[in-house]
Amino acid sequence: MNLKKTIMADTIEKIKCLIIGSGPAGYTAAIYASRADLKPVMYTGMEPGGQLTTTTEVDNFPGYPDGIDGPTMMVQLQKQAERFGTEVRIGMVTAVDFSDKVGGTHKVTVDNKKEIEAETVIISTGATAKYLGLPSEQKLRGGGVSACAVCDGFFYKGQDVAIVGGGDTAAEEATYLANICNKVTMLVRKDHMKASKAMQHRVENTKNIDLRYNTEVDEVIGDQVVDGLRMVNNQTNEKEEIKITGMFIAIGHKPNTEIFKDQLDMDPTGYVITKGKSTKTNKPGVFASGDVQDKEYRQAVTAAGTGCMAALDAERYLQTIETEEAEAVSA
Repeated sequence: MNLKKTIMADTIEKIKCLIIGSGPAGYTAAIYASRADLKPVMYTGMEPGGQLTTTTEVDNFPGYPDGIDGPTMMVQLQKQAERFGTEVRIGMVTAVDFSDKVGGTHKVTVDNKKEIEAETVIISTGATAKYLGLPSEQKLRGGGVSACAVCDGFFYKGQDVAIVGGGDTAAEEATYLANICNKVTMLVRKDHMKASKAMQHRVENTKNIDLRYNTEVDEVIGDQVVDGLRMVNNQTNEKEEIKITGMFIAIGHKPNTEIFKDQLDMDPTGYVITKGKSTKTNKPGVFASGDVQDKEYRQAVTAAGTGCMAALDAERYLQTIETEEAEAVSA
């Protein structure tokens, strides 16, 4: 008998349902999984609560008539998940080895040392908005700098704002803002937009969008909140300051899927591919929910919806395996 292997086996924790990530998708999955008696264990990752922890006000999530700030909402979701029995742990999943077999065991490493074996895994690691990286921009995140016009645009109704980006998302958000804001200054780094022709025409035909090509952000002006913006023409180096109260960054998102590469099917930009209307991945017993598999909507409420779906998918998966095992025994 190999004593070392026996000791190793005893130290590996076995879990029925492991949830990776702790935003609206992860916590909603945890609530449903707990109520289904799957005894979920959640690892929060490096940013407990996800992107909403960097949002000051959430006004578009159902059930909060007066709105709620993002961090408070995440604390409440965590408490709700814990009330039903979810074990929330601070930690980072650093490696995975997913089984190809139905009913197989999925091996996960946490913080490069702790080993876990899970019957089902729900991935809710989200996506990270890309920012410009300017100190003045980072200082004012949550104070007028946002990466989601649909989430935060309402707070700047009737005001002057700016948006950075030249793709379809930037064009779409610029026209969205133009409907509720007084003026939208759109900064495009190149001498053309990457957006589709239809979206370009929509921007160009919207009177209160001031489209600036070959223009970049030099500095976001303000102490506690955004007061203005200094732009620079990257061809002439000419600088100009404008008064704005909000600045929206629309240069893309990066899904947090690095550790799942070579394990899960992904699209060219790194988003996990799920099957049909489900949250099923190409690995049996592994499910993906929230922004990690949704590059279209990226809203807290849609993430929560797919978190619910993932928990239901995991529950049905386990029920199917238990039924097959019972039939095999009886046979």
